[in-house]
Amino acid sequence: MIRSIVRATGAALPRRVMKNTDLAGVVETSDEWIVQRTGIRQRHIASDDETTASLGEAAARAALAKAGLEPNDLDLIILATSTPNNTFPATAVEIQQRIGMTKGFAFDMQAVCSGFVYAITTADLYIRGGMAKRVLVIGSETFSRILDWNDRSTCVLFGDGAGAVLLEAGEGEGNLDDRGIIAASLRSDGQHKQKLYVDGGPSTTGTVGHLRMEGREVFKHAVGMITDVIESTFSQAGITADDLDWFVPHQANRRIIDASAKKLGIADEKVVITVDQHGNTSAASVPLALSAAVEDGRIKQGDLVLLEAMGGGFTWGAVLLRW
Repeated sequence: MIRSIVRATGAALPRRVMKNTDLAGVVETSDEWIVQRTGIRQRHIASDDETTASLGEAAARAALAKAGLEPNDLDLIILATSTPNNTFPATAVEIQQRIGMTKGFAFDMQAVCSGFVYAITTADLYIRGGMAKRVLVIGSETFSRILDWNDRSTCVLFGDGAGAVLLEAGEGEGNLDDRGIIAASLRSDGQHKQKLYVDGGPSTTGTVGHLRMEGREVFKHAVGMITDVIESTFSQAGITADDLDWFVPHQANRRIIDASAKKLGIADEKVVITVDQHGNTSAASVPLALSAAVEDGRIKQGDLVLLEAMGGGFTWGAVLLRW
């Protein structure tokens, strides 16, 4: 059978680093307060000349270089983002132009923090359906553009960045030993919209708006929802947490990550953590963490890796793959 195998990863972060002590000069907060509640110590903030497209381009070029491929070796680019450069066209098309890809197709996918998990699952379907052989899946965000910098409950949480994964069609036997994506589970529930949303948009206010969040409500639902899709993914693959080599969760809050891993029985040493360095980068979160663990040698070929994310909507999902 056809499997979607990871050929390479890439990452890009804005030049500017904002530490918690820097934030203390912007809103009433402290390094101790932020670390205790979130585990975040710093985040990267895009400058005026850095955008979702430019960061996505940099991550895309990094993944292509590591794979030893040219832009026109790609059939498709899927960009997961909630902060596009323009209302339209899709920022994926701009990245396509920036890297010099003149064939194939490209589109954006919007599922907030779950965007990358949704996008890599969609890419897998295109590959297994025979419509694409190589797909570049990017998560790129500039959430600093939609933050209310007077709201300490949200502005301390988020950062900017981009991560990319290059998938390629390969042959598998249809079992757990195959390299590539093994199983996935996606969910959404629109009744929770008001718990995490942006209070603007072209069709409602004609403005970009700012991010609004009921933090306690999000935390209350997060662990249960994350556990739900992960257990579904485990069931599809016929595995347990003990079979995992690495857990790469959405980097939103260290307390949510720890509580989810504990509930699922995933050992601490198997959890990839980058939230302390990047903050919550929404759809860029999972590919940034994944790229970091690949670059430092933790994730190796043959490892069984679980990806997970939850975002506004609510949306949530999990993907299991063999590296």
